[in-house]
Amino acid sequence: MKSYRLILFIGILFFINIPIYAQQNTFKVMAWNIFHGGNDIENGPENVAKIIKEINPDIILMVETYGSGPFIADFLKYNFHLIASKETPLNDKSVNLSIYSRYPFGKRIDTKLPFYLGGIEIPINGKTIRFFSNWFHYLPWDNEPEKMGKTVEELLEWEQSGARFEMLKKVLPYLKKYSQETDSIPMVFGGDMNSLSHLDWTKKTKNIHNNMIVPWGATKILDDLGLIDSYRKENPNPKTHPGITWDKKGRKDSHRIDYIFYKGKSIKSIKSKSYNAFFNEPIIINNKKIIYPSDHGIVVTTFKLR
Repeated sequence: MKSYRLILFIGILFFINIPIYAQQNTFKVMAWNIFHGGNDIENGPENVAKIIKEINPDIILMVETYGSGPFIADFLKYNFHLIASKETPLNDKSVNLSIYSRYPFGKRIDTKLPFYLGGIEIPINGKTIRFFSNWFHYLPWDNEPEKMGKTVEELLEWEQSGARFEMLKKVLPYLKKYSQETDSIPMVFGGDMNSLSHLDWTKKTKNIHNNMIVPWGATKILDDLGLIDSYRKENPNPKTHPGITWDKKGRKDSHRIDYIFYKGKSIKSIKSKSYNAFFNEPIIINNKKIIYPSDHGIVVTTFKLR
């Protein structure tokens, strides 16, 4: 009789459309730079929403929102958090970062650098998790850094010479603070770092990188804080699973520069996948063809609550 009542209760919840996400023990996180709010192609924001719908994440860490957030959130029926001051209009076209969630939001996590870091707490199955959306500048950049004629040491000095590393240094105090609290409140940090990964330039890949092993500093700093690169954890071979999220036609510039990191005793990644297509060309997901509105690929990681 008890089993019958439980089945009847769940059926009623579905019938009256009350979410039962809190009963889930896994959640799926997506990180995507949608490129100028998706507005560089016809019906771009709608295509952004359609792609998200097919991937079906629970949380979205978005970059280059630029005013499209409310439309996308309404299309998908997600909660929407704009990473900006509380009084900022949700459709403000100057705001870069945002977070979407199927779950109700908790406490805001505001920083003094909202254009490239901010977050919000989201309770999932009774466990509060901190989610951060991130963007770092693309400079310095070279399509094939292994061909620049620099030593490993010189490449690391070059990496620190531009805006990206300056941004990283400014947000580092926040990352240190929250990463030290992950025993009680786990964190997920994702977005567009515009940086190569030290985990992709290893002994396994040196034959495709001019025999170079480069411990790229931007991702190495996060590693040193105990943050785990979820895609590379679940796909440890960078040759068979490069996870490319940046690729332009006619250039040799294929790299993985978008990430989802995490830290915390009460969560662990269980699978991670990347999606990529050329801008304004079709991507096929679940046998549905959608014109791709972005110049960046997508990272999606599924987590399990311990």
